[in-house]
Parts: sequence; structure tokens; C-alpha cells
Amino acid sequence: MVVAAAWVHVRDRRVLTVRATGSDAFYLPGGKPEPGETDAEAAAREVGEEVGLKVAAESLTHFVTIDAPAHNRPPGTRVSLVCFTGGSAEVEPSPRAEIAELGWFTSADRDRCAPAIQLLLDELLRGDLID
Repeated sequence: MVVAAAWVHVRDRRVLTVRATGSDAFYLPGGKPEPGETDAEAAAREVGEEVGLKVAAESLTHFVTIDAPAHNRPPGTRVSLVCFTGGSAEVEPSPRAEIAELGWFTSADRDRCAPAIQLLLDELLRGDLID
């Protein structure tokens, strides 16, 4: 089981997604916690590294944890994706580090996403947060 923490940022009924260099699927900004780091701290750190936004870990609120097959991992590997909302983005996100491209996705973009993000899009659609 891979544990990862991610930031759910919805604007204009679309959610911010990222695609890493060499990957064929979009994810949320986020990644694996480092030793001693909380999930919220990991999400906040990764947002800064991947899209250049400063998000305070203490401003994040747990939204949902998704269990799904892990993309680009050996068969049978699963991911537990701990998703947070909150924080504020005062500047426009831009691709940094290993991120090749950003997207602002609706449910129509589901097939372009990793399995866990597909489930997240379903959750956001059910909550009437995205189109």
C-alpha cells in the first residue's frame, strides 16, 4: 500500500490537476509523506514543490481518503490517497520540479486521470463541486 497526501483545489467548478514528466495520467498536487511529517504537512510541502503555491498545513481540512489501484506500480499495488481542501492560492499555480503540465479538470476529463483521481472526480461531482 502506497500512502500519499494531496490537495484538492477547486476553482470555477474545475479541480487543479498535474501530470508529471513521463507520466500518461493526471494526479492531484501531492506526494508521499517524509518521515515524521503529517499527511497535511506532506500535502502542503508537495503543493509548493509541484505548483509553486504556499499552503499552510494548518489551513488544510481532510476531505476524503480514497483507496484505489496505484497507477504505474506493479499489479496489485494500491494507493491510499489522503485528500485535503483549504488553504488559499493567492498566485497562479505553475508547473515546477517534475511537473510537466497543469490541468483544470471537470468530470469530462476522467479518462485522463489516474484511478484514484477518477474516484475523486466522482466524489466532487456527487458533491456538486465540479461539472
